[in-house]
Amino acid sequence: SWGYSENPAEMANEGRWIDVDLSEQQVTAYEGDQPVQTFIVSTGTRFHPTVTGQFRIYVKYKAAPMSGPGYYLPGVPYIMYFYSGYSLHGTYWHNNFGTPMSHGCINLRTPDAEWLYGFASIGTLVNVHP
Repeated sequence: SWGYSENPAEMANEGRWIDVDLSEQQVTAYEGDQPVQTFIVSTGTRFHPTVTGQFRIYVKYKAAPMSGPGYYLPGVPYIMYFYSGYSLHGTYWHNNFGTPMSHGCINLRTPDAEWLYGFASIGTLVNVHP
């Protein structure tokens, strides 16, 4: 589904899920309708926006390279892909969290990404909204 929700109660029966708030540049991990942890992140720029909607994590990598037009990043830590090439992952190449910086992915501080990687599993809902 391409819709998203801004009401955590609607996801209460999901168990663990992840909310991505693009305007606040925040990721919140939820257990039912209760927030567990919130992290400051960097999402896509207006030229490379992060996709909005509801998605599910379909693959996880402890570390893998990432590349695209004009960049190659070896050993990106704690990657969780949720739609096509969009993922949540740790970030070692900038410390500008709270500002949109990415090509569409959700950049977390590496310790935050490690925590989230342990929290979420394949099939975990990722709710991305403006």
